[in-house]
Amino acid sequence: MKRHVAHWAMAPALAATLAALPVAAETAPGTIAFDGGAVAASLTGAPGDAAAGAKVMTTAALGNCVACHELAAMPDVQFQGNIGPALDGAADRWTEAELRGMVVNAKMTFDGTMMPAFYKTDGFIRPGDGYTGKAPEAELPPVLTAQQVEDVVAYLLTLKE
Repeated sequence: MKRHVAHWAMAPALAATLAALPVAAETAPGTIAFDGGAVAASLTGAPGDAAAGAKVMTTAALGNCVACHELAAMPDVQFQGNIGPALDGAADRWTEAELRGMVVNAKMTFDGTMMPAFYKTDGFIRPGDGYTGKAPEAELPPVLTAQQVEDVVAYLLTLKE
């Protein structure tokens, strides 16, 4: 006699198996491997979310890319900047690795650029701890998380001419 097990009955075993699988570790800011400014490997091992990337790009407390870059793909976003290159068509001009490298630290690609490094924690001058004028007592966190970098890259890859 064959026993039929309902699929829902296997769910706890499947959940336990998935929980035991290793999770890709996030790449720490100081350990990023640049290749001529490009960063080939994902910082998270997980795909970015383009919608979340668009939010990072337009939120002042996050990346706020539109403060310096114009983006015709977002006509409703006011006060777009013009000191950085327009981002429309970015996916046609740069590879995923090049875009990731620019978001992580554009100075590795464009020496002397005004663009800040969004995933870096040392080797540059920053304001004091919480704008107190005092030196920070610990390492400052990067501006964006590794996942936010991947989200921005995912959005930039949607920008084709």
